[in-house]
Amino acid sequence: MSKIKITCDSTCDLTEALYRENNVDVIPLSVTLGDTVYRDGVDVTSQQLFDYVSKNGTLPMTSAISVGEYLDVWGKYVEDGYDVVHINISSNLSTSYQNACLAAKGLGHIYVVDSQSLSSGSGLLVLEAARMIREGMEAPAIKEKLDMIREHLDISFVLQTLEYLQKGGRCSSVTALGARALQLRPEIRVRDGGMIVGKKYRGNMEKSVLAYIRGRLEGRTDIDPARIIITYSSAPDELVEKAIALVKELQPFEEVTVTHAGCTICSHCGPNCLGVLMMTK
Repeated sequence: MSKIKITCDSTCDLTEALYRENNVDVIPLSVTLGDTVYRDGVDVTSQQLFDYVSKNGTLPMTSAISVGEYLDVWGKYVEDGYDVVHINISSNLSTSYQNACLAAKGLGHIYVVDSQSLSSGSGLLVLEAARMIREGMEAPAIKEKLDMIREHLDISFVLQTLEYLQKGGRCSSVTALGARALQLRPEIRVRDGGMIVGKKYRGNMEKSVLAYIRGRLEGRTDIDPARIIITYSSAPDELVEKAIALVKELQPFEEVTVTHAGCTICSHCGPNCLGVLMMTK
């Protein structure tokens, strides 16, 4: 049986414990605050990012992983006789995927998976890859299977502010002002590797988050009960506990995992964003 290593980029938004337990190497994207370049998840926090935006009124810059950075990480594994399965943020959202494919072509023994997703949606594929390794699957079969099951990802989140999308040019000032005036909290869903607007919820953060969770989970029979991930950029502890309780009330998940969004994701969703990420049957 071949030796297989899993790598992923830092947008997968799993916990450090899950990365350790599943022997996953995380390759960070870059985040620039002012004149300083940081590594996402390594030497900058989401709170530092939010503080920077609050103080300066401008968004940080995020940068894709370069071909050279991929080569540096993967080269040592290929030299040691490993096949590498790499799970990447959607190719529609970052050039990291294209760079990964270029690096993989040069090295060989690298199997790059376009998650067609983001945040812990990609993270769910990381966990599936780890399970397949434990079951004895080979790297080419793992990639083929992940390319199939990514169609079953159910990924969404609810925003509390459109400020970050507005600053990033993904939302007009008029739309942001209208949403703020009406206390509308838009749901963003991932479809075909991109993002679309779903339902719009009204009210404060707690009301909108709990209504969103109920809207995503209540009465559904197509959800895979194995795992759900609640990922948030920032939120009061009390609200996170209420979110966990409501998730458990609405669906019989075997595992409910809570994670924090990294700096790359937070650069676009802003503070107080929360999502429920799962798979369908």
